Amino acid sequence: MENNVKHYREKSNLTQTELAEKSGLSLRTIQRIEKGSLPKGHTLTSLSNALGIDPDKLLNHTADLEKVKYINISTLSFLILPFANIVLPIILTNKSEDERTKRIGKDIINIQIFWSVVTSFILIVSPFIQHWLSIELPLITICLLVSIGINLFIFLKNAISLNDRSELRIKPILRLL
Repeated sequence: MENNVKHYREKSNLTQTELAEKSGLSLRTIQRIEKGSLPKGHTLTSLSNALGIDPDKLLNHTADLEKVKYINISTLSFLILPFANIVLPIILTNKSEDERTKRIGKDIINIQIFWSVVTSFILIVSPFIQHWLSIELPLITICLLVSIGINLFIFLKNAISLNDRSELRIKPILRLL
């Protein structure tokens, strides 16, 4: 809940004090709601009127979090189809109307783009390194398995973090989107 009220307040370019005055609520009430308290009745109506949005959008946090979880799960599609870990999250992110879901979805996509580029480079270079070092072991297979393990680790860390804190634990290094 914290991020929805704060998100819409910041989107409206209002301070907490300005929102309190505009809604007729106390500053302490606004602070309490932004920290996670659930607005009900008159408070919810006053906030939604002051922000000019539907009351359901203020309460729609769990539904949006579920969409983010689906976007995160869709990254596992790389196990079936190469680069599907990028395409499927892009489709799911673009279908979402919520800005927070889009922001987190873009972070997930950026992580997957970075992982795909690095993995592709390593897989292209590994046979040359194997030949140059005269290694008998199939280095490309080892690199592929390690890379898959890293992506599974990223998925699991972010899935656990989305459940616990509603945010990604592992953030993208580069933001391309």
